[in-house]
Amino acid sequence: MRFLPKLQVQEAQQLPALQLAYIGDAVYELAVREHLLSLGQTRIEQLHNATVHWVQAASQAAAARLLVPELTEAEAAIFYRGRNVKPARIPKSASVGEYCYSTALEALVGYLYLTGQAERLQELITKVLVAKPHEM
Repeated sequence: MRFLPKLQVQEAQQLPALQLAYIGDAVYELAVREHLLSLGQTRIEQLHNATVHWVQAASQAAAARLLVPELTEAEAAIFYRGRNVKPARIPKSASVGEYCYSTALEALVGYLYLTGQAERLQELITKVLVAKPHEM
């Protein structure tokens, strides 16, 4: 999937972390939805509920913690920029820590997507989907 022109790494690194997280949120959710469809789930209600569970802050935070040891230095820099953003508001269903790690994951996904690092993005998302950190 490629809707936007690929950004140079330096361009993407200059974007605010919340902008990276904004696009990363959409990319991550789409990956989860594709994964759920590949499992053969067909009822829309089941698909929706499973998607919501996978993309809620607590599940994304668990996924983020799983990936941290796998990150390159450049990826870790983006990740920690995302984690350190001061949120304007936090959903009732999430702790501050969960929300910060969730934002970090989304920023990383957004960065990899915008810089055209599709293989690396697929590798990290597959690791999350196979490990099912939302069930941990």
